[in-house]
Amino acid sequence: MNIKLLTPALLLATICSAWLPLRAQEIAPDAADEVPAWQMKFENLSPEKKQEYSQLVTEASALFNQKRIFECLNKVIKAETLFDQNPGALNLKGACYVEFRDFAKARKFFEQAVALAPENPNVLFNLVEMEFVTRQWESCASRISSLLPKIDPDNIGMIRLLEFKLLLSYIKLDKMDEARNLADKYDFLDDNPFYYYAKASMAYHDEKLIEAERWLASARRVFRDPNTLAPWQDTLIEFGYIKSFYGTDLSEEPSVTP
Repeated sequence: MNIKLLTPALLLATICSAWLPLRAQEIAPDAADEVPAWQMKFENLSPEKKQEYSQLVTEASALFNQKRIFECLNKVIKAETLFDQNPGALNLKGACYVEFRDFAKARKFFEQAVALAPENPNVLFNLVEMEFVTRQWESCASRISSLLPKIDPDNIGMIRLLEFKLLLSYIKLDKMDEARNLADKYDFLDDNPFYYYAKASMAYHDEKLIEAERWLASARRVFRDPNTLAPWQDTLIEFGYIKSFYGTDLSEEPSVTP
């Protein structure tokens, strides 16, 4: 299992506090039918166990954000001894294995999360990530096309990043008309890195390396916060157009453990 390089992606781990089950008094009687089955099962735990569980997954989420991945995973595993059907915790567990680049295990936990929350865009996004990092381009493009209509239109960051991954999938599938049309979908007024990274990707494909570097430099000038550009940089590193900071070429086939 290769752990030399960690490649976080946008929203890869859902913030687990957002997935913490509601307390019983927060569930209105007439809304019981809308409460997920996994959350109703959580209500059968004792108050003490529910409190302990909530604390563990909150701590696990914080550890993940601090890149303390082993500690995060240990917290999630401990939480699962109390309750093992929270899709947010499963999503976070899968994200840990992505950081280890153990994609087979990551996919298993993401699929378990999707089984519990089949319409949640965050867990569906992670299955897109699995197809992207394992180079399943046809499936990746299909998943993105199915997911985009389900995303809140206000979540521009996720929409644009998915569209960027779709563009790159088109390149790998040699669907260049679709790729170029998507690259031209937005202009610099979109106030999003998509425009610059799409143009850079098309330049890389056309072997115009200097032009590609200029587009990326423009992105850095416009979006000065490295955290804003991080998922876009990670995507190009994973795709193979640019080298990682650590000198590792992630465009090679990943090592996947069963």
